[in-house]
Amino acid sequence: MTRKPPRPSKMMKEFREFIDRGNVVEIGVAFVMGVTFKTVIDAVAGDGKDNQGILGGVLGAMFGGQQPNFNNKGVTLNGSFIPLGSLLTAAINFLLVSFVMFSIIKIYNRFRTKVTVPTQNDILIEIRDELRAQRGGNSHE
Repeated sequence: MTRKPPRPSKMMKEFREFIDRGNVVEIGVAFVMGVTFKTVIDAVAGDGKDNQGILGGVLGAMFGGQQPNFNNKGVTLNGSFIPLGSLLTAAINFLLVSFVMFSIIKIYNRFRTKVTVPTQNDILIEIRDELRAQRGGNSHE
């Protein structure tokens, strides 16, 4: 007596269809690429913590050897310290990262090859011109 293999449940079948659509794979690839790209951005703009990046080093050189860090700046209100400087540091880091991303994308777009896909009319015009050339240019337009 032979046994039939168990049929996958409806939920497993739906899950497999979901995975096979490609969206999950594309999102996964985009996530991995984003995480990897973050290391490039951190190398240029810094990570806002220990790594000051190239731009942080340049800013540090301009401000006397250290990257500006306003994290310990703030106000004390009713005995409670409100670190407004950390918001300023995060905003500066955001602007630096945004500028670096903008620059990298602008450079990428400049080097990207632009592929022009011929339209149906372009193909038909090319065929017409080729047929005319084969017939010796005689046509009745």
